[in-house]
This record gives sequence, C-alpha cells and structure tokens, in this order.
Amino acid sequence: MRLASRVERIEPFYVMEVAKRATALSSTALCDPAQGGRPMLFLNIGEPDCTACDRVQAAAHAAIEQGRTAYTAATGLPALRQAISRWYAQRFQVDVDPTRIVITAGASAALQLAMLALVEPGDEVICPDPSYPCNRHFVTAAGGQARLLPTAAEHRYAPTAQQLESHWGSATRGVLLASPSNPTGTSIDPRELQALVDTARSRGGWTVVDEIYLGLSYDARYGQTALALGEDVWSVNSFSKYFGLTGWRLGWLVAPLEAVPALERLAQNLYICASAVAQHAALACFEAESLREYEQRRGEFQRRRDYVVPALRAMHWPVPVDPDGAFYAWIDSSDIAADSWDLCLQLMQHAQVTLTPGRDFGPALAARHVRLSFASSMQTLEQAMARLAAVDRAQLARPWEGA
Repeated sequence: MRLASRVERIEPFYVMEVAKRATALSSTALCDPAQGGRPMLFLNIGEPDCTACDRVQAAAHAAIEQGRTAYTAATGLPALRQAISRWYAQRFQVDVDPTRIVITAGASAALQLAMLALVEPGDEVICPDPSYPCNRHFVTAAGGQARLLPTAAEHRYAPTAQQLESHWGSATRGVLLASPSNPTGTSIDPRELQALVDTARSRGGWTVVDEIYLGLSYDARYGQTALALGEDVWSVNSFSKYFGLTGWRLGWLVAPLEAVPALERLAQNLYICASAVAQHAALACFEAESLREYEQRRGEFQRRRDYVVPALRAMHWPVPVDPDGAFYAWIDSSDIAADSWDLCLQLMQHAQVTLTPGRDFGPALAARHVRLSFASSMQTLEQAMARLAAVDRAQLARPWEGA
C-alpha cells in the first residue's frame, strides 16, 4: 500500500511509548503491593484529575433525554458562541464578537481548521522549541513546514521578537505560539507577545496563539488573552483543561471575521459539527455556580504547584522558571542524567514514577529536560516527591539497558 508522503513527515508521539511501558510495568510484581511492590505513580499525563462538574453532567443528561442530539450549525450553537463571548468580556475585559467564534471538535480541530485555512504547501510557520508536538504536526499535515526556534529560560521559553525578525524568511507566513505553554507551564511576557504580534503583522504575516491553558493562569501579569492585541490575532481554546471536559472533545477557535465563512466550509466537510450533546452541556460551564467551582479547582492546581516546585528544587531537580499556568513543571535534568529518555525509563524502574521526557517537545532541550504534570492529587504528588528524594541518583544517571 502506498501512503501519502505527509505521513512520513509526522513523527511518532513518543510520550505514548513511555506511557505504554509504564502501563506494562504497572502490571508486574514491581508495582503489585500484594507482592511487595508499590503502585506506579503517573505524573506524565496532561489531564486534570477532575471531570465535568455536576451542572454540566446534568445538562448533558437533559440534552440526551430531551432529544437535543441533532447536528448543529458547523460553527456551533449560537448560544454557546455568545456564552464564550460573554466569558471573554467578564474574565478578560475583552470584547469578542460571537460571530468570530467557531465551536470545534476539541482544540485539535481548531488547530486543524486554522492551519488548513492559513497554510499553503511549502509555506513556513515559525514555532517555539519546546512546544506541544501536535501543533507543529498540524502545520505539516496542511503541507507546510514548521520551523522551530530554540528558546531559553531567560525568555520564559518563548521566542523573542528579535528572533522572529531574524528568522523570518521568504516562505514564512506566520507564527504559531502557546501561552501558557505545554510543556513548560510558562506564559509569554505581555510586552514580548505584543512585539511578536507586531513583528508578524509588519511582515504581512499572521499570529495564532494556543490558549487552551489560559483559564489555568496563576499570575495576573500573564493571564491575559492575546485577543486583546487586535482582531487579526487567532486564538485556539478548549473546554478540556480549565473546564475539565477532556474526553468530550469540545473546543473553539476565534478568528478574524473575514475568515469565518472559509472556516465554516472546512468544518462542514471535515466533521460537520462538534458533538451536539457536548455543546448543550457546555452552556452550563458558564453558569455562576460552575464558574465558582472552576475557580476553586484552579486554586487547587496552584496549591499543588506551590508544593511541587519548591519540593523539586529542594532535592536539586531544578525548575528554571516558575510555571505561571497549566499544570506542568519543566525540569532541567542535565545534572541528573545525560539523557532524559533514559532518565524516565530508570525512574519507572527504580522509583515507580512516570514523567515525560523532552523528546516530544522539540530537539533544542530534549535530552536534558523532563516534564512533570501536577494534575494528580496532592496525596499522589507527596508520594512521588518522597520517592524522587529517596531514589539512588547514581542509578538514574546510568544509560538505560532494559528491554
């Protein structure tokens, strides 16, 4: 069978290989308390440990019982688009026309729509390194070429406007950013974000910002939407992280008004519409009681961050930049092991703790960084910190020789 060449340009999702090994190991005697082992602790998963709040679940049941399961418009329920618009006004004091909002089948569909609308074959899109791997793969799937700009801790793991200017070439069409970022949990400084948008704009290019962790911001200096920088800025968002609907596959895209008809045509043909049940249920996300619960959850994630980051630093696992959003700590492991992939495999074997190696997020920092997710319960995090503190670091420094 001959497959399209684009498939060969999409790298594997390496974190899934780590997850498979961790799952296999968790079923052995090493992780079976009945045989003297201890359970595997999974700090590799970027998923909140809480699901939809009760009001959203009740709204989903009601939608099913009342038969509100038919196709919606490809751009989504008008009431949901309006609710999101009101949320931007209340939470961020930004006026977003609801007709600019397209409801999508998860943030992944929003990114796919944006890249298909913006990228021609051969176009170059600048992305930060490190960054979430699927974002650059959407560029590739649209026929473009993602150009990764190495970043550093002193710039909060974000590209600078000076970098963008110097690397902008004849084939460059735009920049795809994330704030807060996966894997670093850090946001782009607002002044630098303005400079990045201005630089792209001055070159006739576009800016797309992945903001799916924006609701989980812990620092008012950074917790602002890029949509405040102009109606030509594109924003991708999701109900998965702040709203806790990870498996419901519901997100949205805010685009310039003139792009919406094209996005509607793409959505009609790619997936018709997002889940009707999920859309009707998501209306309950914006009720006052639900929003109070989400803010309590955000406070709990911040409490976990405020425990985990100092604990890591105390045991000489450096976190160079405080994560101001999301639920990730980006750890510099260069003084612990020569290769982060080997380190994660050794940790599974000797500490029964699963972290994510840097390999997925771009080559610049891959070998010497690991990602820890503090989306798990405080009890799990406390157990994990105790195991990391007690593990034999000489063992962790050895190259992995397992199967």
